[in-house]
Amino acid sequence: MPAARGKGHALTSVTIIGGGIFGLSCAWEMTRRGARVRLIEARRIGAGSSGGHVGALAPHAPENWNPKKAFQLDSLLMASGFWAGVEEAANLPTGYGRTGRLQPVADAAAADRLADRIAAAAQRWPEDCAMRLTDAPVGALVPDSPSGLWLFDGLTARLAPRAAGAALAQAIRNRGGEIVEGQAPGDPAGPVLWTTGTEGLADLSRDLGQPIGKGVKGQSALLRYAAPDAPQIFAEALHIVPHADGTVAVGSTSENVYDHLDPDDQIDGLIAKARAICPQLRDAPVIDRWAGARPRARSRAPILGSWPGRPGHYVANGGFKIGFGMAPKIAQVMADLILDGQDAIPDGFRLT
Repeated sequence: MPAARGKGHALTSVTIIGGGIFGLSCAWEMTRRGARVRLIEARRIGAGSSGGHVGALAPHAPENWNPKKAFQLDSLLMASGFWAGVEEAANLPTGYGRTGRLQPVADAAAADRLADRIAAAAQRWPEDCAMRLTDAPVGALVPDSPSGLWLFDGLTARLAPRAAGAALAQAIRNRGGEIVEGQAPGDPAGPVLWTTGTEGLADLSRDLGQPIGKGVKGQSALLRYAAPDAPQIFAEALHIVPHADGTVAVGSTSENVYDHLDPDDQIDGLIAKARAICPQLRDAPVIDRWAGARPRARSRAPILGSWPGRPGHYVANGGFKIGFGMAPKIAQVMADLILDGQDAIPDGFRLT
């Protein structure tokens, strides 16, 4: 049955299953465009991997450019306006801020090797987001650097995941959308967008008879330390992200083999490493610990588009490590597809 059409948009009613970052962002974008949206979350908003601490909106390396990197760059540049719109509609903070990123440089040889990366960033990124080497980093939280040099970029941003989820939910409700928590989806009529994370990847794998993706356990910690305007840190594969509310997130692990999804003593290792990298955190108290399964698609790119064999059903999944950064652009292209029939999904993101 063809979908009903309404003034200013192609569809007047959409069901979204899943209350993580992809589901909420798509619901907000469609609600903002005037669609009637009903979002159903089996547990609670942000119950899965979107309920963590880190919120690092960090760009891919600008060398070896490809459609995935271009898509992410578009999304990172959209983020400021996207999250400002959410905050205005919700009257709640999201914790968004383009505060940049510092990375310590190991030695002079490493600094020399960064020349190509800095040149590629100058070619691909806006001038005000430039990447550069500095020997005088600015901020209340500065990592030790054995070379006395740091790589800084102005494109990296941060977001408070739990605050962002709460603000999105409130913005959707304030604009007339419906959010149902603690309820199974049943058998909804199309159009339906499935944004169900790790469980959704398992469902797709079973339905299509091939491995589509899996959950990878991640763990993080939240420390009480006020550095709200400081750049985030990436060092020794660890994200250290100062948030606007006087906390610093530290994470995360990537565990392919695990027998539970509870926090465990691996978090102690993360905290110890963060304190070694940034001595300013030595006495910062730990106020929360988190663990959860993050959805990683086999392709390592987000999975977007139609669900094969299910007319009127769509998928947005696989946001492993980059979900919050990709969310504004994913919301745009899924709204274009579902509401207006315009398909702008990169080929590498498709199920078919």
